Amino acid sequence: MPRKRTPAQNRKALLRLRDAAVQLGISFPTIKQWIYKKKIRSAQTAGGHHRIPQTEIDRLLFRTRGRTETERKEQHRRVSGRNQLVGRIESVQISGLMAEVRISIGGQEITSIITARSAREMQLRPGQTAAALIKATEVMILRTRI
Repeated sequence: MPRKRTPAQNRKALLRLRDAAVQLGISFPTIKQWIYKKKIRSAQTAGGHHRIPQTEIDRLLFRTRGRTETERKEQHRRVSGRNQLVGRIESVQISGLMAEVRISIGGQEITSIITARSAREMQLRPGQTAAALIKATEVMILRTRI
């Protein structure tokens, strides 16, 4: 049986309009219009102020990132760096909380250690195309003997 929430927990689950607008990436007037048009559910305080449940933010968050499913998927791939190397997944080994993902890129291999949960959520499988995003502040060079 689920536990009842305390009044403090209920208040935490409700966001002020400005905070909700920031999370959704919309303006304050837009969120007010959504409330009036019943596009987003709100609760009113005793003083008449609107509060948005976190569940409503979660429900709308994915939708606001693009009009079509393709646009939403592309939105997540946009990053400021040009250091993306596209290749093919060679192997995915999940062990406990971690996963090792090996990607073959132009005859070279890059290995990344990510969480097992991330690997499962992305449904990574050998043979799929994937991009390795390289983010490093330092690059070390080792001279090999010829």
